[in-house]
Amino acid sequence: MSVKFTEEQLNNFDKAMLIQLFLNQQEQLESIDNKMQLLLEQIADMNRQRFGRSSERSDESNQLSFTIEDGEIIFNEAEAFVDDYFDDDDEGTITVTRKKSKGKKEEDIKGLLVEEVPHEMTEEELKSFFGDETWKRLPDEEYIRYKYTPASVSVEKHLVAVYSGSKSERMVKANHPKQLLRNSLASASTVAGVYNAKYVNAMPLYRIEAEYNRVGINISRQTMSNWVIQCADRYLAVFYDYLHEHLYDYHVIQADETPCLVNKDGRNAGSKSYMWVYRTGKMYKDKPIVIYDYQRTRKSDHPREFLKDFKGICVTDGYQVYHSIEKEREDLTIAGCWAHARRRFDEALKATPKDKQKSCTANKALKMIQAIYREEKN
Repeated sequence: MSVKFTEEQLNNFDKAMLIQLFLNQQEQLESIDNKMQLLLEQIADMNRQRFGRSSERSDESNQLSFTIEDGEIIFNEAEAFVDDYFDDDDEGTITVTRKKSKGKKEEDIKGLLVEEVPHEMTEEELKSFFGDETWKRLPDEEYIRYKYTPASVSVEKHLVAVYSGSKSERMVKANHPKQLLRNSLASASTVAGVYNAKYVNAMPLYRIEAEYNRVGINISRQTMSNWVIQCADRYLAVFYDYLHEHLYDYHVIQADETPCLVNKDGRNAGSKSYMWVYRTGKMYKDKPIVIYDYQRTRKSDHPREFLKDFKGICVTDGYQVYHSIEKEREDLTIAGCWAHARRRFDEALKATPKDKQKSCTANKALKMIQAIYREEKN
């Protein structure tokens, strides 16, 4: 707390004391100004989070680029931070006329089965229209429309021929597809339909049950649940393990964990579970791999076990668990995610007064990250 002196006390101070008091006051004012600036930035950031747009899109003007010389990255900052010497106002307005792309309908229906539906007139209709006049047929007028056929269901009844020897008790059956689940009505196409509806279209089982009932399929949600679990254990688990092992062949992968809620898992309602996701990067476009690993907690044991045989670079967010695993091994490198790093600079830039945004460090950092993004995109 600062001390307040009277005018009489100040008159009695010598020159050295007055200079020291003035310097102390300058230091206090600078500290107060820094704290006030920090508070203003925090208030601006909170107002932006509460009332502003959540987009982090950068201004595309004054883009920054970089080159690599002798293994070093050199940013061409002059392109991005040069002062605006010229007036941006155009003397005239340029109007761009967008032409409708040709062949869009043909491109949209490419690969679909085309069913021709002829519409012709009978001999009697033509005579009624033309009378005694003769006529000739011109090229047909054509138009195309989509045709949607709702899902249809049928029952396959397999008749497997069985043979026995006339002199022996030996028996043989004709070749036939193996049953997906023994003594079950489930077929590969039916179970695939359930998987697609539940995991691709995010439909809960009770809605799938209702949808199936509308087209005449009587399958309860309990039955579908059993199909999903049993087929996952019998067939998909093998494929899952293969992809997990094949993921180790890549030099760079990505990892992230997302909270989720699972009902009736033996814990209190509202308890958090986590879906750990591991995938190949977007630079590997040939055959991308995405693996989901459900766990009840966010402990380090889960990524430690999953990544135990991986040797390379794993790109993650700032969660400390990944870095703790990195310290335990020499063949694993944890790399930071640019999107997470960029977000902090974006928040700092938006909290900075507009007249200072162009020259602030956060803006320069965003331009550099933007240049890296653009280079990867190209």
